[in-house]
Amino acid sequence: MPTFTSRAPRLAGICIASPANHEENISLADQFGQQVMTDIINSTGIQRRPIAKTETVAELGAMATKKLLFSLNWSPESIDALIVVTQTPDYPLPSTACLLQNALGLKHSTIAFDINLGCSGYVYGLSVVNGLMQSAGLKRTLLICGDITSRMIDLNDRSLRPLFGDVVAATALEAADGPVLTTDLGSDGSGAPYLISHSGGARDPGVPRLFMDGVQVLAFSLKRVATSVKAVLKLENMNIEEVDAVVFHQANAMMIKHLARKIGASDAQLAMAIKDFGNTSSASIPVALSSWLLLAKDSKHEFQLLMSGFGVGWSWATAIWKTTRPDVIEFVQSP
Repeated sequence: MPTFTSRAPRLAGICIASPANHEENISLADQFGQQVMTDIINSTGIQRRPIAKTETVAELGAMATKKLLFSLNWSPESIDALIVVTQTPDYPLPSTACLLQNALGLKHSTIAFDINLGCSGYVYGLSVVNGLMQSAGLKRTLLICGDITSRMIDLNDRSLRPLFGDVVAATALEAADGPVLTTDLGSDGSGAPYLISHSGGARDPGVPRLFMDGVQVLAFSLKRVATSVKAVLKLENMNIEEVDAVVFHQANAMMIKHLARKIGASDAQLAMAIKDFGNTSSASIPVALSSWLLLAKDSKHEFQLLMSGFGVGWSWATAIWKTTRPDVIEFVQSP
């Protein structure tokens, strides 16, 4: 697993865009049974989830990014790169990033491309953006992460339907001297059969349908995540107590709390946004981070953030990001 430290951009702002439509998990009791849904809500911590009716990743991404640029008073012309992390693009081609470049009125010299990753996607995307900024001297970049996972789920699948929400997060990053990013990245494609959509691609062009072996996902997470966290802490010569926020991929509350105990993180450090959003794939870390920052009890200007995403692939990515409080943190909903 490559583990490395480099200079990093500062976190300028985050805007989270979600559909106005929500599905209450308890409303599924008539379909799946009262006790079944009560048990699922209690074990996952998920009470409701935003569900897209017609919205797409590009539409929610444009909404979040336009609001973010306006609030930051950034001109579209000032953006040097736009990276989209999604597994539910608007089209097989062109890339969603190119759609957004046009929709946002970004200059033609803007670097724009997609990354096909899910749960680990935010930290991977941050690492890729950071590499571009450091190597090419870019000043301002946008990282757009999220999926419309609900369209991949059979509505009669009680193991998956109550878990996933549709959200897109836009993160604005700006070149700075102080921030540092330490990352640990890894992949294990032998896990592909356990979290997969067999259809919807060139092999089987049918309607995408998500399959997940929850036991295998849990086993993978418990095996890899703590080791990855320890790797970045060791490289930074830090103890977990020195971290301000621990932001895991928001798979479910039970898993998040178990991983927190395994690495010795306290409840005060743990960022959680699972109750009202569910599992939002690559958007889950920025959603949880934004919620934690809004609720932070002090007015600290500098933070040491521990973030870890893990899942489909298998793929995992952990980072310690030493950065400053963002200028903008916003949540918006589609009309």
